[in-house]
Amino acid sequence: MRLFVGIPLPEDIRDRLGVLCAGLPKARWVRPENMHVTLRFIGEVDDSQAEDLHGFLDDIDAPAFPVSLAGIGCFERGRGNKVGAVWAGVEAGSAVGHLHEKVESAAVRAGFGPEHRKFKPHITLARLNGTPANRVGQFIQAYEGFRAGPFTADRFTLFRSHLGREGAHYEALADYPLETG
Repeated sequence: MRLFVGIPLPEDIRDRLGVLCAGLPKARWVRPENMHVTLRFIGEVDDSQAEDLHGFLDDIDAPAFPVSLAGIGCFERGRGNKVGAVWAGVEAGSAVGHLHEKVESAAVRAGFGPEHRKFKPHITLARLNGTPANRVGQFIQAYEGFRAGPFTADRFTLFRSHLGREGAHYEALADYPLETG
């Protein structure tokens, strides 16, 4: 099974993001019900590895925190200035980074190699394949003032990704509450 750990979004935030998902050629838009903040991609695992990971994630103690969305950006893919994805930015102060570090530590203790990419909290809106860079720039400029939230991140989730012809479908396997009050 293919797993990742993320922060689920409230429905009203997903709906606001869903309105943005149009207007770029060759874009595979993320369905609003699949939008989340990825804390750690795990990848393909067997049942035993999933159980080990669950145990370490269940031991995480961290406070709930406010999250706001601000701005639109993109990630380049490979060399040659090809844009691979468009995202909405996440503002959550150091709390989201602190939670990411705890999730990363749990994944490593469960036997997964460390993630070497720098953590950049975001919500993927679309994956791109050959979308002209100037069109991506126009899209980002049109929505650079996008803002949503705040909402309270009161839990994080272990998700299973089911890949299919219609795109991915994400299934929540376990929720891990964050401390409130």
